[in-house]
Amino acid sequence: MTSAPNVTRVSADGVAWLASAATYPRSTLALWEERPDAPVVLPCGTVFDVVSAPVVFGRRMLDRLWDEGAGSGPVAVFRGRTLLFAAPGTAQRLPSLLDWEEWGSQRARAVPPLLCHGSGDAVTVPPLNCDDAGGAARWLVAPDTRHPWLPGPEVLLWAAVRAARSAVRISIFPPADQGAKVYDVSRRR
Repeated sequence: MTSAPNVTRVSADGVAWLASAATYPRSTLALWEERPDAPVVLPCGTVFDVVSAPVVFGRRMLDRLWDEGAGSGPVAVFRGRTLLFAAPGTAQRLPSLLDWEEWGSQRARAVPPLLCHGSGDAVTVPPLNCDDAGGAARWLVAPDTRHPWLPGPEVLLWAAVRAARSAVRISIFPPADQGAKVYDVSRRR
């Protein structure tokens, strides 16, 4: 089993990749040079899309990607949400795949909704240097290359389905009657 890498600082190549998503990349780089501890809002749809999940479910998805799959692209936590960076076009395709899997049905009520951010959307990314590992904004897997691998909609669908299955325990046995009298028969004569 492989676990997610412990990369919490964005490398110089990762900074260049993130800035390339901005409308004015040089201005974004200048801002980060001056204030590497500042979160920045970046547009989605050209360099990356983002799939946002509640933090616990998103972490389960990330675990599935690393334990049973090909790994992940950059992943951040911001304001109680896990942000999984994905290939451009994922935000447009993933919702229809989730519908096909009956994501919103009664059967999947325990599964939280995933928010897909693509063309025309923007997300706030954590600061480049996240010294506070328990902070509300931090990188779980920071970008470390100019061309990171970004999962597509099928890979994220697979991770979401696997995470949902691991979160919902199904038993063929009915729940125990909480009001039933239980007798200890282990001390019989």
